[in-house]
Order: sequence, then C-alpha cells, then structure tokens
Amino acid sequence: MTAPDPADPSNRPRGRPPARPTSDADHPLVHPPIRLHSTVVRYPVSPDRRTVFPPGLPDAERMTTWLSADDDAFVPLERAR
Repeated sequence: MTAPDPADPSNRPRGRPPARPTSDADHPLVHPPIRLHSTVVRYPVSPDRRTVFPPGLPDAERMTTWLSADDDAFVPLERAR
C-alpha cells in the first residue's frame, strides 16, 4: 500500500491549503540557471528572427538543440518577472 499523495486535493484536510515550499531551493520545479546564447538575423522584408541555443555545443549537437522565433516574441527577463 502506498502513502496518500498530499498534492491530491481529496487527501488534504478540508479548509487547509496545500503545503508550500519554504524557499525556491525546496521547490521541485526550480532548476539551476541555464546559460543561453542568442543570435538575431535581420530581414529587410519579413520579421527578424532570433535563435536561442546553449553555448559550447559541438556543431552536430547544436543543429538539434535550438529554438527560433520572431525577435519581437522575446522580452527582457526583467519585464517577464
């Protein structure tokens, strides 16, 4: 028999909110910072495109480890917090 899942609302005492992590370090979804590089390709007629990728990858791996989108889809980190 397994222990009840505390995240399941039916297993919580009524009237009590779920337990919250005491700090970001305690939260299971917090990861160490990830460094990324980006390059913008400017086009005269169509939207500029930004490609984001981790630095230091071999060429073959970098070819499959990237994300591209219109440059105006990216916002400064400070605005997103």
